[in-house]
Amino acid sequence: MTNTPAGPGGPALRRTLGAGDAVVVGLGAMLGAGIFAALAPAARAAGSGLLLALAVAAAIAYCNADSSARLAALYPASGGTYVYGRERLGEFWGYLAGWAFVVGKTASCAAMALTVGAYAWPGQAHAVAVATVVLVTAVDYGGVQKSAWVTRAVVGVVLAVLASVVVVCLTSGDADLGRLDAGMPGGTGGVLQAAGLLFFAFAGYARIATLGEEVRDPARTIPRAVRVALGVALAAYVAVAVAVLSVLGAESLGGSVAPLADAVRAAGAPGLAPVVRVGAAVAALGSLLALLLGVSRTTLAMARDGHLPGPLAAVHPRFHVPHRAALVVGGVVAVLAATVDVRGAVGFSSFGVLMYYAVANASAWTLRPAAGARVAPAVGFAGCLVLAFSLPWTSVAVGAAVLGAGAVAYGVRKARGRRRGAPGGQ
Repeated sequence: MTNTPAGPGGPALRRTLGAGDAVVVGLGAMLGAGIFAALAPAARAAGSGLLLALAVAAAIAYCNADSSARLAALYPASGGTYVYGRERLGEFWGYLAGWAFVVGKTASCAAMALTVGAYAWPGQAHAVAVATVVLVTAVDYGGVQKSAWVTRAVVGVVLAVLASVVVVCLTSGDADLGRLDAGMPGGTGGVLQAAGLLFFAFAGYARIATLGEEVRDPARTIPRAVRVALGVALAAYVAVAVAVLSVLGAESLGGSVAPLADAVRAAGAPGLAPVVRVGAAVAALGSLLALLLGVSRTTLAMARDGHLPGPLAAVHPRFHVPHRAALVVGGVVAVLAATVDVRGAVGFSSFGVLMYYAVANASAWTLRPAAGARVAPAVGFAGCLVLAFSLPWTSVAVGAAVLGAGAVAYGVRKARGRRRGAPGGQ
């Protein structure tokens, strides 16, 4: 089995993932994050324009996926857009993309862990969240192939639950497709804000790219897996959104804490609500596993280049995983899950991920031009910026502050490096 040559900070990871595994990892991240976390806030923003917002988010996600797939085929290493930005735009832009991803997705990890706790044992949500993080970190530590096996089981359960919700809602006597066209109180701005929130639901395919060093035949596997995962997730999102809107309507959907469970109750199948709750917990578990995989691999790549502490670049000699990065990321997430309620981090995470993909599209723009090859990067770049600044102002402010802090830290580190390299050690 061939491995990618070692990075400057440590040995390479082992290529064990095939195309099916890569698709499952992407789906595990998208299905858990999207359906159960982003649907209600998006409905509050867009009303029945939710489906239009979903289409906008999907179109921009496709452009980002196309750019990411082309770059991943050229640079099949851990780190995703951190690597692409560094290689195509320069060290600073790669660093900024990696910083946005690690910070934003660490918050998302804690949010997913708390979602597991809220559905599995609402009275002890924080304790369950911490236990979940410990369990998932242990799975990650055991090797990426084991993580893929667990994620495959999770995706199967979630797809079965979502299919049940769609069938129950659409065959119910309470379903009314007229609710799909009940007005857009927020207008164009509301649709764009909802699209920005829903983008959180599509960002999971980035996990495939960040695992580029562990995928077999990455030049063929990664582009194919990214597009398949995105297509399956979009089909699931559209079906569920239509089903839930037809039963609840946009207003009730926007005010729901557990929209899918409320939908099956409204459809006359309250016995299915506990099954939906289990499905939500399992989906969030799968999303957490995929998120931790992606964050630890980006941490590995940044540590190799000296942007994070060097020991985080270590690869376990037996399990072939970035074990120190995985343990540190898991520890930080566990502390957040134990002390802070970050389930409202969807907007903040979306801002960071949209900036991350803006760098990916700018990187793809620099590739050798071909007929129509620059359309997707151009649309994706512009779309990312529009959606990012259409998010709630608090998300924009916090996200911009975090990016600014990262830029300052980069500048300080570079200044110290120049002083150390000056004659006389000054």
